[in-house]
Amino acid sequence: MNHDSDDNPLSIKKAKKKNSQLIVRINDQERAEFVNLCEELDTSAAREVRRFIRQFINEQNRTSIDT
Repeated sequence: MNHDSDDNPLSIKKAKKKNSQLIVRINDQERAEFVNLCEELDTSAAREVRRFIRQFINEQNRTSIDT
């Protein structure tokens, strides 16, 4: 994590607290394949979904700035 020297790491951690859920309905086969791939890659399904969401938000924000 990159923190500026004037940022308090505890307040940053608190601000990033995972306190919400997103329920997504997908078929059993896709879920099983996704979870298995995540396990093979030594990551969690939740971590990969969060990574996708952050990446998507960043891409959309960049696109809206460019237009």
